[in-house]
Amino acid sequence: MKVILLSDVKKLGKKGDIVETAEGYGRNYLIPHKLAKEATTVNLNQAVQDKKVAAHRAAQRHDEAVVLAAQIEKVTVHMSLKVGANGKLFGAITSKDVAEALIKQTGLDIDRRKIELKHKVTAPGLYPAVAKLHPEISAQFNVEVTVDPA
Repeated sequence: MKVILLSDVKKLGKKGDIVETAEGYGRNYLIPHKLAKEATTVNLNQAVQDKKVAAHRAAQRHDEAVVLAAQIEKVTVHMSLKVGANGKLFGAITSKDVAEALIKQTGLDIDRRKIELKHKVTAPGLYPAVAKLHPEISAQFNVEVTVDPA
């Protein structure tokens, strides 16, 4: 029996795949649990169309990530913070702080979970950071931490 998977099924396939299964497995388990639908000509045409749309959207997201990466790589995020008597910051700078400063300075909206600091930021200086924009695309930029004169 041919079925079109509606969600990922372990050891069978991924969502949208057209697979051949045993008649009983398809009719008694996959279809009633809404994991698959029967591969009729109408459903097959719809599945092919859905795959084309998904591929187009994925290519579009990839292109957007490339453009955003090019913009981010030109940026140096400047942060001015208070330091203690020993020259260390009060606390440490996190990826959330860097994301907020990046949005404030450039207007580029990057999720804080996608920003990774390569080193712990606890003192003034220049630090490298990476923004993971897409599974295949990441952009490197610098974070410059300076002493607040106040």
